Amino acid sequence: MSPKFLHKFWNFLQRAESPTTVIYQNPKNLASNVIAQDNSVAIRIVKDDFCQRLIAEFGKPIVSTSANISGESTPAHFGQIDPRIVNQMDFVVKYRQHDRQIASPSRLIRFSSEGKVEILR
Repeated sequence: MSPKFLHKFWNFLQRAESPTTVIYQNPKNLASNVIAQDNSVAIRIVKDDFCQRLIAEFGKPIVSTSANISGESTPAHFGQIDPRIVNQMDFVVKYRQHDRQIASPSRLIRFSSEGKVEILR
């Protein structure tokens, strides 16, 4: 993949107004338990100030699960997350758990190792 293309793609992500999740094919240098069966990894580019500060303070990427069970509807706020998911987490941030502001799912983009970009959602 050309550095020029990668630079343009990174600039595109930084200018995005909404949260974006990028699916990368054939990731390298990641723990095997974060790589999906199809040899991909989904990485969220966060826009929320709290999330950005949390990641910056931690100093490393943070691994998380999806807020829904595959095939089920996406929860609009914390109160709609299936308790089976919440109860399996190592840690759940207390911030904004009572917020009922409706949140939309992130934009979903697939980024292949050949540099092809596909908008999925």
